[in-house]
Amino acid sequence: MYQNWFLDYASYVILERAVPAIEDGLKPVQRRILHALREMDDGRFNKVANVIGATMQYHPHGDASINEAIVNMGQKELIFDTQGNWGDIRTGDSAAAPRYIEVRLSKFGNDVIFNDDTTEWQLSYDGRKREPVTLPVKFPLLLATGVEGIAVGLSTKILPHNFIELVEASIALLKGQPFQLYPDFPTGGQIDITNYNDGLRGGKVRVRAKIEELDKKTLIIREIPFSTTTTSIKDSIIKANDEGKIKIRKVEDLTSKDVEVLVHLAPNVSPDITIDALYAFTECEVSISPNACIIIADRPHFVTVSEILSVCNDQTVNLLKRELEIRRFELKEKLLYSSLEKIFIENRIYRDIEECETFEAVIQTIDAGLTPFKADFYREITEEDILRLTELRIKRISKYDGFKAEEAMRKLEDELNEVEDNLANLTRFAIAYYKDLLKKHSKNRQRRTEIRSFNTIAATVVAAANQKLYVNREEGFVGYGLKKDEYVMDCSDIDDVIIFRRDGKYKVVRITEKVFVGKDIIYVAVFKKNDERKVYNVTYLDGKSGASYAKRFVVTGITRDKEYDVTLGTPKSKITYFTANDNGEAEVITVSLTAQSTARIKLFDFNFSQLAIKNRSAMGNVLTKYPVRKIVFKSAGASTLGGVDLWYDSVLGRLNRDDRGRYLGNFDNGDLILVLYKEGTYELTTYDLTNRYEPKDILQIEKFLPDRPITAVYFEATQKSYFAKRFKIETSTVDKKFSFIGDTKGSKLIFVSLDAHPRMELLIEKSKTETQKEIVVLDAFVDVRGWKALGNKVSGLKVKEIKQIDSLPEVEKATNNTILEPKNELEEETDAPDEASSTDENGQLGLF
Repeated sequence: MYQNWFLDYASYVILERAVPAIEDGLKPVQRRILHALREMDDGRFNKVANVIGATMQYHPHGDASINEAIVNMGQKELIFDTQGNWGDIRTGDSAAAPRYIEVRLSKFGNDVIFNDDTTEWQLSYDGRKREPVTLPVKFPLLLATGVEGIAVGLSTKILPHNFIELVEASIALLKGQPFQLYPDFPTGGQIDITNYNDGLRGGKVRVRAKIEELDKKTLIIREIPFSTTTTSIKDSIIKANDEGKIKIRKVEDLTSKDVEVLVHLAPNVSPDITIDALYAFTECEVSISPNACIIIADRPHFVTVSEILSVCNDQTVNLLKRELEIRRFELKEKLLYSSLEKIFIENRIYRDIEECETFEAVIQTIDAGLTPFKADFYREITEEDILRLTELRIKRISKYDGFKAEEAMRKLEDELNEVEDNLANLTRFAIAYYKDLLKKHSKNRQRRTEIRSFNTIAATVVAAANQKLYVNREEGFVGYGLKKDEYVMDCSDIDDVIIFRRDGKYKVVRITEKVFVGKDIIYVAVFKKNDERKVYNVTYLDGKSGASYAKRFVVTGITRDKEYDVTLGTPKSKITYFTANDNGEAEVITVSLTAQSTARIKLFDFNFSQLAIKNRSAMGNVLTKYPVRKIVFKSAGASTLGGVDLWYDSVLGRLNRDDRGRYLGNFDNGDLILVLYKEGTYELTTYDLTNRYEPKDILQIEKFLPDRPITAVYFEATQKSYFAKRFKIETSTVDKKFSFIGDTKGSKLIFVSLDAHPRMELLIEKSKTETQKEIVVLDAFVDVRGWKALGNKVSGLKVKEIKQIDSLPEVEKATNNTILEPKNELEEETDAPDEASSTDENGQLGLF
């Protein structure tokens, strides 16, 4: 049985249950639901229970699977109008029982899915009814709704796409223009489409929740990833907290009309790091692997989204062509019969049949009367056409109006000419069809999922310090279970640990409750991979030659659990001095030689800054050839690495050291970053790489220079006037926003500049009929004052428009009462005064 029937069973499941057909993008159960609903459709809502019963005439399966399919289609809010409790895909709540909820075809569904004239029919499973083989869908429905199904030996997963973008892509395809399609989910969120690969099998998208910082102690999740629910996200956050990956106080799901999940943070926990940790350890970020498998010519094919759209587009054009051809035939037939009727009545052929004694004679008489006109018809006149004329009633003949008949025929001819023109220009007609769809049905169908690039979050960087690292130096054990031994530092249970021993050996191991790493440990800490600023300063004794060496090196990446050697590896070699420096500091040490050594100087200082930083396998420089009694720390030194170069990636809203984005400058200890926001506030932050910035809220982000003034032009709501101000940052609080335009409701920032000589252009209303453009050099117009100062009013007259224009070059020095105007290179320089400079009637300077 297995050998003979399994292939038949697998084929049935693939073709008849799990995988959609390319023609209409529907599985058989969906197609039968739509057909049953169409037959029931009278414009009113139908109980879902009744729709299930009607569908079972065509679908040989249970009511539960049909109900599930109806609810799934209804929740996509495209081809169904629904009424009642249909559940919520955001929270995972299920729909009410079928007897309580109602459904009908939407206007869109009626417009694009059905046409009996172009539908191919077949008998239902019991032979009593007819059902469509496929429905004549004139829209890429499969890409709009998405689909998921598991068959025997294969599965399909096509992600939903945006309605408007699908229509625009279809139009672009018809015009021969390039297009790109990316998923759009009803749950919103953010999507990284870097590896989408046009929906082909093997691609992947990453989808994130939209998380905002409500305040320093609370995060709010407003949109969730597709395929998750607020319940599953809440559970994953609680699980991550229980496992110690993140630190939170509690999670509240307040979702009603909109998604609202509050995450209350534990004390002294960074919101920025917690956001990254939520993405790393919970369902706030999920990966979805599309697998576009569809039925083409009774076989499953793996295709791209673009190929699906192309096939759907071709089918739409063919269906439109068939509809036009059917309409053309109908119009020709109407014109033909109208012409026959006109000839029959106006030429009084009906009177010639009065003397006919047989019906055959009547037919022959009418045919003879029509013979002179037959050459004008597009086809031969048949007996059936003549029979229709014999059915005309006397009342119709007596009231016949030739003028009205000609008007009606002229309208039919105009419509026929239009149809003929559309058939001759089918591409143009299809484009107009899509534009009409966009006009009728695009309301409230804007993209919900934001497309952006995601950075890769290292779990070890954002994991909460849920464990404490201990060490037993003599016995050689490290771990978070050695609570009676020496405490080293806080760590997470997924961290790596680096250990250096006195004999010069070192290794990196995964932290566990207790792990043996070798006796006589001199240094242990959490290991950060690729950290080029952590520098180890070491002196060691070579056991073979007796000489002492000094070296500086970094450990950026090594094989876990493999032993490496700081020394030359000879027997009895050992480390005599060791420090680990987070920012490449180079200290001074004092070296004491033994009293028995033959060296003339037995006590000397050595500065590690004399050494270059090399790789871990370098031998180092000779410190002394003589026996060393002891080496001690003398004084601390500065970093030899200098500051760190930072860039700002405006796509990710993150700082980086990877030369990605806009260069901010070189940052050293104590340096800060200045962030200017569109809402008229500023904030000072550290240059920690874990900081997050929301690009859409930021006007400028720069290295903070205390002596650099900030120029702002804003509207002050209380005085209902525009003001310009220049100020320096006087606050020192980090990670707190300060408003420099005041807190009055309605005040808004026009623009802000960090340039030395910023300018703006004003459009001033001097009278009801006269306006004037004026240019203001702002550093000449207003002095630098405190950040809370109101500033100078831009103009005493009504200002219709303000816009920022290019600043003057740094080399041109603006002074009070001096106007700086770009010089025309064609004009000769003269000593004559600048007539363009003036003081207006309001006493304001710096205006052209």
